[in-house]
Amino acid sequence: MEKNTEFASKIKSIRERQNMSIEELSENSGVKLDVLKAMESGEVIPSLTPLTKMARALGVRLGTFLDDTPQIGPVVTRAGKPTSALYFSGREDVTNASNLEFHSLGAGKIDRNIDPFLIDIEYEEGEKELSSHEGEEFIYVLEGEIEVIYGKDTFTMGEGDSIFYDSVVPHHLHAAGKKESKILAVLYTPY
Repeated sequence: MEKNTEFASKIKSIRERQNMSIEELSENSGVKLDVLKAMESGEVIPSLTPLTKMARALGVRLGTFLDDTPQIGPVVTRAGKPTSALYFSGREDVTNASNLEFHSLGAGKIDRNIDPFLIDIEYEEGEKELSSHEGEEFIYVLEGEIEVIYGKDTFTMGEGDSIFYDSVVPHHLHAAGKKESKILAVLYTPY
């Protein structure tokens, strides 16, 4: 998970470039101070919820935390050429475990408004925690079967199925059954 360490240092670098203390970021974002410290040190794996809140507080796109080297023009990702993986938790806050492996299909594209990802989802045991953040999500199931909890509704989806929703409504997605799944996810998070 070396990539998450780079990711953690990027968050700290953006915050410091804006002359914002970690305490100010905590207050402005609503993310607990101990969670921010653990994220910046790379000790934990965040979910998208605190990252989205931090991006808004810093006035940057969520994708800014994920980008490697910005480039002008189109970003082409070739089949069979793996992109670097980022690991996120499917839980509301943070954890030391990850069941979501994100492969960005848009890293490097400057001034983008959406973030496309291929996401490998491992089966996880236990209670499913719902999370919410501003924006929208489009999910297309490529392999396997997933379950999407959206508010009080639950949708079981197989290969070729899709769902498009406002992510401000509490939601959670996970692999259904005990098999891994793969999805195409397109996220829009305003800043």
